[in-house]
Amino acid sequence: MRYYIHADQFYLPNGREKGGYLEIVDGKFGAYLPEGSQVPDAVDYTGFSVAPGYVDTHIHGSVKEDVMKSDWEGINRLSEALLSAGVTSWLPTTVTASSEQLAEVCRMLAAHQGEGSGAKIQGIHFEGPFFTGEHAGAENPKYMMDPSPAELDKWLEASKGMLKKISLAPERPGTPAFVSYAVSRGVKVALGHSSASYDQTKAAAQAGATIFTHTFNGMPDFSHNQPNIANAAMALENMDNELIADGHHVTPSAIKALLAAKGKDHIVLITDCMEAGMMPDGDYMLGELPVYVKDGMARLKEGDNLAGSVLQLKDGVKNLVDWGLAGKEEAVLMASYNPARSQGLLDKCGAIRPGLPADFLILKDDMSLAKTYLNGEIRWEEY
Repeated sequence: MRYYIHADQFYLPNGREKGGYLEIVDGKFGAYLPEGSQVPDAVDYTGFSVAPGYVDTHIHGSVKEDVMKSDWEGINRLSEALLSAGVTSWLPTTVTASSEQLAEVCRMLAAHQGEGSGAKIQGIHFEGPFFTGEHAGAENPKYMMDPSPAELDKWLEASKGMLKKISLAPERPGTPAFVSYAVSRGVKVALGHSSASYDQTKAAAQAGATIFTHTFNGMPDFSHNQPNIANAAMALENMDNELIADGHHVTPSAIKALLAAKGKDHIVLITDCMEAGMMPDGDYMLGELPVYVKDGMARLKEGDNLAGSVLQLKDGVKNLVDWGLAGKEEAVLMASYNPARSQGLLDKCGAIRPGLPADFLILKDDMSLAKTYLNGEIRWEEY
């Protein structure tokens, strides 16, 4: 099956193209053809833009489903719901828990690998358990431990290789050796929920860590004379920075500073969304910890720490544009190309490129979402 799409602009990997046609062949992207090309009747999206589907590499749940407790039917329901957020690929993300609980999540997801009918599961992200209690945030300190290659091997076996990312605290004993081992096993390492010094963080980066977990959250404030992990998140080159752009986790002024330090190519928009996403205010859980949601924020009932978010990725993109912090093309890249690249997934998602699955979005001029396509078919549309 072959058809063409016409739109005002297309967000392609090498730049934005005004007008033209995008070829879709058997559920995959074909060629982009400039305005004026002779093509058969095209699906006309005049007044709209076409963007690659967004990729959320750090998300715990939504629609009352949670990676730590939902069965496969619940996980697939979550995958379906993510299409309404513009997300076409994602990494189910755990929280700090017992080793066996984490292994069981791995086994459940591995048993249904490739079966999902919504946003595509491109791997598993472990947020913890190798964290520090001082910056636990909404992570449960009782399960925190030092990094262990043996534990990683156990989880990789349970996941049948689906474990693709792990977030840890650089100051834990044995971290550099563990990072090197994890990278050798094909696992990306992110740094966060940590009190690490600048030098400890740099050592983990030099061992192979490449990402900062929800930058500025779960770490001490930037210091001008006692540099720490927050300083490293700003200063270390060739590192990607996760960012929750909901206006609660990081203020727009701090985002502006981060963008100035790192540039648009190293910002990875995430949601860190928990089960209350797309749900009304009220009481919820994050792992074993009670949470309340009010005024667009999820907070622990005990201690009032921020507990993930209720952000949808489409809104994070729109926020950056509305706040004047990024152009439309830049914001789209931060939610699609950058996260896919950060996880080594550009052969599967994150870009409009010939041969890739035709997972794409139809965006209004104000960057709100009109339609979501998966494998070249409309799977969600605004009514």
